Amino acid sequence: MGNSYRIALAGNPNTGKSTLFNALTGLRQHTGNWAGKTVSLAQGNVQYKGKTFNLIDLPGTYSLFSNSSDEEVARNYIVFEKPDVTVVVLDATSLERNFNLALQVLEMTKNVIICINLIDVAEKQGININERILTNRLGVPVIKISARNKKGFPMLLDTIERIVTGAIECQPVQMTYPDDIEEQIKKIEPKVFELVGNQLSARWVSLRLLDGDERLLNEINQRFGQKEVAE
Repeated sequence: MGNSYRIALAGNPNTGKSTLFNALTGLRQHTGNWAGKTVSLAQGNVQYKGKTFNLIDLPGTYSLFSNSSDEEVARNYIVFEKPDVTVVVLDATSLERNFNLALQVLEMTKNVIICINLIDVAEKQGININERILTNRLGVPVIKISARNKKGFPMLLDTIERIVTGAIECQPVQMTYPDDIEEQIKKIEPKVFELVGNQLSARWVSLRLLDGDERLLNEINQRFGQKEVAE
């Protein structure tokens, strides 16, 4: 690993995620296919303060369930490949819709940055976003940028650097569900933990199993063995 870190970019389609990726990596990128999938993979490097950030442009998705190959690829990378930081790119003019994906990522992994793009467009529309309040409520850094104008990049890169060096410790907010769901989570979470240990969030896996995500269960069995995680 040394001074090289993997940074995943996640986000809904048309949020400017790939614009951000291209602006940061320039010509230092290449494209291939995910193993076993027809989903394209773009990677590129950014040098910052003596460190190499290997950016991975995940497929744009509206959720991280198992509804499509794109969603599975994005989800599996965040959950199983464990990037050092996951940057979730949101459209500042459509925050309510975009936050659905962001909240899913916060349930899956700890080191997350919420990157609010198109802030210049939002401000022209009279939309004011207080990133400090959002940071306090979400427990992870919230950064405002304009990818096409390359505004906010120093703050974004500095925040990534501070997370990978441990200067910032993320504490993602934990979603609370209705009592009946929380009760079911308590029942199966210990069994899930026996299988995945600290390698995955047992709470998140329990939620997905309660939702009947058999493709995730199959993926876990392939990676962690054939233990039973659900009855």
